[in-house]
Amino acid sequence: MPVARDLRILLRLRNFRRLLAVRLLSQSADGVYQVALAAHVVFSPEKQASAGAIASAMAVLLLPYSLIGPFAGVLLDRWPRRQVFLYGNLLRATLACCTALLILGSVPDWLFYASALCVTAVNRFVLAGLSAALPRVVDADRLVMANSLSPTAGTLAATAGGGLAFVVRLVADESDAAVVLLGALLYLLSAVASLSLPRGLLGPDPDGSPLRLRAALAVTARGLVAGLRHLAERKDAARALAAMTVLRFCYGALTVMVLMLCRYAWSDNEADGLALLGLAVGISGAGFFVAAVITPWAVGRVGRYGWMVVCAGTAAVLEPALGLSFALVPTLIAAFVLGVVTQGSKIATDTVVQTGADDSFRGRVFSLYDVLFNVAFVGAAAMSALLLPPNGKSVTVVAGVAVLYAAVAVAMFRWRRTSAES
Repeated sequence: MPVARDLRILLRLRNFRRLLAVRLLSQSADGVYQVALAAHVVFSPEKQASAGAIASAMAVLLLPYSLIGPFAGVLLDRWPRRQVFLYGNLLRATLACCTALLILGSVPDWLFYASALCVTAVNRFVLAGLSAALPRVVDADRLVMANSLSPTAGTLAATAGGGLAFVVRLVADESDAAVVLLGALLYLLSAVASLSLPRGLLGPDPDGSPLRLRAALAVTARGLVAGLRHLAERKDAARALAAMTVLRFCYGALTVMVLMLCRYAWSDNEADGLALLGLAVGISGAGFFVAAVITPWAVGRVGRYGWMVVCAGTAAVLEPALGLSFALVPTLIAAFVLGVVTQGSKIATDTVVQTGADDSFRGRVFSLYDVLFNVAFVGAAAMSALLLPPNGKSVTVVAGVAVLYAAVAVAMFRWRRTSAES
């Protein structure tokens, strides 16, 4: 089987395995940390979270990435990427320990959010760096497969980390602080794993004098403009990013809806609601795994744009068919389908961007990619806050998301006819 053969070849590449280990440990820690945040903010017995409160929390944690993202890109194109993984994960481990202390101290919510923001802000550097570094450890012929395995394995690691967090929370008498400390340990292990990679292997290629702190603001502004111009000159990459941004918006809106359904419609208490959310996340993660297996084959048959057409079109049909009942089992099936669709589209988009952007610009482009992702997700949460009733059942949200999926499918079908891969 070609997929299995390419997978075996990838795993024989020593530096690919090492970079993958850094990703798996880092993103498993992300999964642990995210479950701790969800449990503390949404599913604590003393809190009665509304869609508006959830949207506010997402805005606090995600919107600042719109400012951090451009800085991350400029610095990633100048700093040794291995050092970003090392010091970034060490910093996150330290900050996560601070978050655990704040939970134990029952501090005001704003202080907790500030600590959580610091942890997740560093994540922008690490994730963008992992994507930008991938072409340095894999040849171009197997980049699609690498994009299938690596980010999807990271997502599955985050899902597994979330599952581990549920277990630790149960064993530790529902202690969110204990869960956060587990995340800190995993961040520390990711930092140690990064030391197995040669310092200069992951780039970036030297393209000038080192960045000086006093010139950081000017360099960042120029770098952002240059990154945007570089992206504008590569229409395939720009179109794929635009489509993926809309798909991310759809996924964000449905995520908030499912969270509210778990909290208020499908359970009578916070513990059962959190368990149902974990089940939904796990099933969606299974969809990510399936996408990793079938996407290289599908891209080989219909092309990257064609695969995105299939993904968006499938979601446009099945999302309302399964979601309008607002019943548990059909919604969980929809979570699996959307896991396949979302991750399959992301793999294709990652490859378009990686092959379309020069190495010296990849950090900036992937940082812009992250900005679009987070703004889209926060925008979806804000829309859901306006439209979702307290129990999470909204025909308007389900129907509106289906229309957006259909629009992406139509646009990608038209763009495919003029793309470079046609």
